[in-house]
Amino acid sequence: MNTIVGSHDLLLVTLDTLRYDVAAELAAAGRVPNLARHLPPTGWERRHAPGSFTYASHQAMFAGFLPTPAAPGPHPRLFAARFAGSETTADGTYVHDTADFVSALAGEGYRTVCVGGVGFFNKQPPLGTVLPGLFQESHWDPSFGVASPVSFESQVTRAEEVVAGLPRERRLFLFVNVSALHQPNWFHLPGATRDAGDSRATHAAALEYVDRHIGRLFTAMSSRRPCFAIVCSDHGTAYGEDGHTGHRLGHEVVWTVPYAQFVLAGPEREAVA
Repeated sequence: MNTIVGSHDLLLVTLDTLRYDVAAELAAAGRVPNLARHLPPTGWERRHAPGSFTYASHQAMFAGFLPTPAAPGPHPRLFAARFAGSETTADGTYVHDTADFVSALAGEGYRTVCVGGVGFFNKQPPLGTVLPGLFQESHWDPSFGVASPVSFESQVTRAEEVVAGLPRERRLFLFVNVSALHQPNWFHLPGATRDAGDSRATHAAALEYVDRHIGRLFTAMSSRRPCFAIVCSDHGTAYGEDGHTGHRLGHEVVWTVPYAQFVLAGPEREAVA
């Protein structure tokens, strides 16, 4: 990351609540082509979330504790706050002296921008201001939220406006919290009803909806210079497994998440990191 920071724009997309098994199945079946084209031949990487719900997981991720590879470690981190005894800080780790890498990137001259999704980013109650408050600029609108059938396309439009309004020479770190996967998501599946509610199938349909629009986001973020992108989930969710529904609980479908990182090259070419 020491060669990336300062030379690339940065993009972090959290597909809030996305389960690993659903993500892997859809990629293998060719149902998310715009995401799949950026994945390695093995597909999504299987990782463990740093928290079982949005607030806890994002607090950890912004401190450098991105989802951890599910295989035995230790696993060097991309970002790490400087502290004695860290066993996951390596030569390639971007080490910073701030408590979170968002403010560290601001110190490096990046414009840090948040496009929020779920309620922890809506800036309405005090709790909804904590995570957006890490950024120099933050955006939220009801059309970005969990109840909006057009949430992600609305978020992408705002992201495109952010990129277009930034001086070309200014580096950008853009964070997008995608709310479409979070309940309620029944309206993304044709024929589903409010009364029937959400299911694993509607969760999958929501991911297909996101895939239809994410190419616009990648195009915007690679329009000025190469962009290092991380696309992952912050936690999964249960749809009746072992009697569980939802998240903020210690079930395998909650802790296991998909993860990918890759470089979106500028106008000329594209490479996988």
